Amino acid sequence: MTTPPLFSLRFITLVSALLATPLVYAATKTAPPVITAGQLTYGTAATFSPFEFQANGKLTGFDIDLIEALGKKLALQPTAMNMEFQGLIPALQGKRVDLINSAMYMNAARAAQVDFVPYLRIGNQVVVTQDNPAKITGRDNSLCGKTVAVTLGAIEETYARQDDQRCRDAGLQPVKVQTLPTAQASALSLRQGRADAIFDSTPGVVQMLREVPDVFKTVGPEFESETQIGMAVTKGNTAMSAALQGALKELVADGTYKQIIEKWKFPETVSLFD
Repeated sequence: MTTPPLFSLRFITLVSALLATPLVYAATKTAPPVITAGQLTYGTAATFSPFEFQANGKLTGFDIDLIEALGKKLALQPTAMNMEFQGLIPALQGKRVDLINSAMYMNAARAAQVDFVPYLRIGNQVVVTQDNPAKITGRDNSLCGKTVAVTLGAIEETYARQDDQRCRDAGLQPVKVQTLPTAQASALSLRQGRADAIFDSTPGVVQMLREVPDVFKTVGPEFESETQIGMAVTKGNTAMSAALQGALKELVADGTYKQIIEKWKFPETVSLFD
């Protein structure tokens, strides 16, 4: 997968610096300032399985396990504020949460609003029903004139709108981008025939195919596979960024990071720290 078009050279340089910069936290072991003493309040949109979702009335997922492990390193109790994805950045900017922990795809537009602490590399796939009546073959011109369901405000919406413009520029029928509040709603729309395809993360697709066998399938190769996802903090909050980076480095060193990846059956390619 190539670097997403929205990424600028400046942004790529910033990400590289975040991964390479010496960590203040590692030297000081000082927890960052937080909104509520003793708590690490984070915003999440728990509708993006397997990263964050509800099971038996409880939050679960890769990101939930990761923030719990980070909280132990920081001696802070993670406390979730579950909300719609579009509300996450406003909540952070309004100082209602200390950070965003919600599998947020990193791009230049978001990096202009928040600072990121990257922790995974991730790809995406095109998903159709087993019978695939629209004869979609991947992220190609077979999408032109078709309906693609995506989560409102998520990076997959950006990708679908890029495909819409590509089809229009080629003089082909536009892509109808169907925006829905959750990934689950997108999958239901596909299953009910209201959409011809959906875009979802590769880990999300793996879990969906496992939980609902013989209903969906992927078509075409994985795309945007070098996209990074990260926790987001307010612009200029170097104390929080350094603390998260330091704690994350410890989780990599002691094997916890790898254990969480293995628990959720993510492909090995998602790790940023190999």
